[in-house]
Amino acid sequence: MKISDIVQSADWKTEKHVPAIEAPEVVKAGERITVQVSVGKEIAHPNTTEHHIRWIRLYFKPDGSKFASELGAFEFTAHGESAEGPNKGPAFSEPVAITVTKLNVSGTLLAVAYCNIHGLWEDSKAIKVEG
Repeated sequence: MKISDIVQSADWKTEKHVPAIEAPEVVKAGERITVQVSVGKEIAHPNTTEHHIRWIRLYFKPDGSKFASELGAFEFTAHGESAEGPNKGPAFSEPVAITVTKLNVSGTLLAVAYCNIHGLWEDSKAIKVEG
């Protein structure tokens, strides 16, 4: 078995677990760009003690390269837990991650999100670097 055997994918517009990557499609080499990755962009994902997104990882794989670089690892650790019981806590983390990066070559942004009940979900977005 491989990790790819358990990672699921779909269109984030129709499946609430898929991470949605928001970034420009074309950028200039070395330009600072903002990348946002979220789960539940189109269809809300539950955010409860019992059912939540625990983390999102964002990678960049340059065109023609075998390997990817990790751009960020984002943990969501408050899900309404409390000594008073589930979902009675003072805070609920939302599964939204924002990072700023610079790219020198074209490639693909890849995001993986982990739901504590439904496992691993992935999505990708090509990004072209000019000049």
